[in-house]
Amino acid sequence: MVRIKVEGLEIGYQGNKLFTDSAFDLRRGDRCGLVGRNGSGKTTIFRLLTGEETSDAGKIEVQKNYTLGVLSQHIHFTQPTLIEEAALGLREDEKDHLYKVEKILFGLGFKEEDLESPPEKFSGGYQLRLHLAKVLIAEPDCLLLDEPSNYLDIVSIRWFTRFLQQWQGEFILISHDRDFMDSVTTCTMGIHRQKIRKMNGSSVNFYEKIMQEEEIHEKTSVNVNKKRAHLESFIERFGAKASKATQAESRRKMLGRIPILERLKELYQLSFEFREARFPGRKMLDAQELSFAYPSAPEITIVNELSIEIEKGERIAIIGKNGRGKSTILKLLASELAPDSGELKCSDNLSIGYFGQTNIDRLHPLNTIEDEIGASNSTLNKTEIKSICGLMMFSGDQASKKTAMLSGGEKSRVLLGKILATPCNLLLLDEPTHHLDMESIEALIDALETFQGAIILVTHSELILRRLAISKIVVCHQGEQDIFQGSYDDFLEKKGWDEKGEPKKVKASKKAGDPKDQKQKQAALVAARSKALKPIDSKIEELEGEIAKREKELEQLHKKLSDISQKEAGQAVWQLSKDIGTQKTSIDQIYEKLDLLMTQREELTAQFKD
Repeated sequence: MVRIKVEGLEIGYQGNKLFTDSAFDLRRGDRCGLVGRNGSGKTTIFRLLTGEETSDAGKIEVQKNYTLGVLSQHIHFTQPTLIEEAALGLREDEKDHLYKVEKILFGLGFKEEDLESPPEKFSGGYQLRLHLAKVLIAEPDCLLLDEPSNYLDIVSIRWFTRFLQQWQGEFILISHDRDFMDSVTTCTMGIHRQKIRKMNGSSVNFYEKIMQEEEIHEKTSVNVNKKRAHLESFIERFGAKASKATQAESRRKMLGRIPILERLKELYQLSFEFREARFPGRKMLDAQELSFAYPSAPEITIVNELSIEIEKGERIAIIGKNGRGKSTILKLLASELAPDSGELKCSDNLSIGYFGQTNIDRLHPLNTIEDEIGASNSTLNKTEIKSICGLMMFSGDQASKKTAMLSGGEKSRVLLGKILATPCNLLLLDEPTHHLDMESIEALIDALETFQGAIILVTHSELILRRLAISKIVVCHQGEQDIFQGSYDDFLEKKGWDEKGEPKKVKASKKAGDPKDQKQKQAALVAARSKALKPIDSKIEELEGEIAKREKELEQLHKKLSDISQKEAGQAVWQLSKDIGTQKTSIDQIYEKLDLLMTQREELTAQFKD
């Protein structure tokens, strides 16, 4: 049964067409993901369906008495308390069913003590959650959801996922989180080349079909094969090594995605790459017993005696409910905030790229987007600056816009562009994907996977937590933090979230000694481990440098052989071929030494861990 039918749809703004002669329908039971680049017209489709906008041509037919529930960004409250405002969503015959209201509010992260508070008291993110609650409570026939997960924390997203999986009606969902979208939808509708297309299956199935039609496989097959060979080599070398096993597994999973994602990036000319600053060492940053409370509420400790070391190449996630200090930790590590106590030691060679939501206020209002990107790195030429602007979805004349004219989301993209332009070796990223479209997020994750420096990331996306081969997690509770060694899947298996949406704590030993004595023992153990590992780490660093040097020389030999073989044969070609063989053998020998050292390091680390 057809619920909504659209035919011959056309609409444009200032001469720029969004859709031409487009058609689609929504049938009974459809749970539809809506995808397309930012600015392609996804939100416009919602506005057309609700009658907020009128198309230039075509017709939209909605089944009689069929109700739409719309999550928009415009918020207005009329009731004195949270519970009363949310109850406005109840149907007339269910006005006394407050248990339904409480169930949805609690699922979205509100607490019982919030119910009698005025709606205006809450932050913008929680006000949007309240608006989402009212939409869900109303139980319309069809939900129109525009980025509903943007202001939800990881626990609320997990609840909302289960809610949508059990939803009995239809919905159309716009989301930049592909993993979340594909877990709740049965079909995908996409905007591509001014046409709206709908087909059964996930967003990956949709893009696979688009790629087949674009016929660009041949153009990218060389790069795909090269990348596949590199990943397979990594898995073969390190798949059995504990220290690299998580990264190897991440790359193993990535092999299955390469063709579709590489072709997708080729189609949209997306190729993120962080500029890496060389780091000749192992330990980048050492935080010891950092504590912090905001001056406005000194009695509330946000970060409590946090100790963490960051080494080159590490992937560290910071997780927890909203309001648990995740962003504050990043600000402390970036030296944006000074700790009340504790010590932060940074290597002289450390170069930080920090993406924080509040940093957008530092953009100069009179600068253009190009000015801001160019100011981050004076060595960039005009073409490189334009390229980064394009990656951040400011193509053509849009790059000349003044930052004062930009929305908060657009300013965030400018800030991310500035980090892409700046050489760094430690990335501190606070929800970097919030204002990117799905295609750009895939390119960004790809760039993070290949980044050789360290990454510390705050995110509520379980897709990203799994893709980035996280090896250490800072788990944030109310006023305290745990360090969990392992991947996000390890965390879910061994700890997970409790019924209140809080991460479970490690149970303290019943025979715990004096805390001060325990800290002294731990400090001594850390010092002993550092002393034991230092010579091994130095040798590993030396071998990695030697491998990089020899691989560069090997690349030059291959290029020389390619050039000379076109002009002459004989002794010169034979000698170059022999040199290439010798160089490959020496590189393999160094890798063998590196494997032995890494095994030795793992064994020592395990002993200290025990």
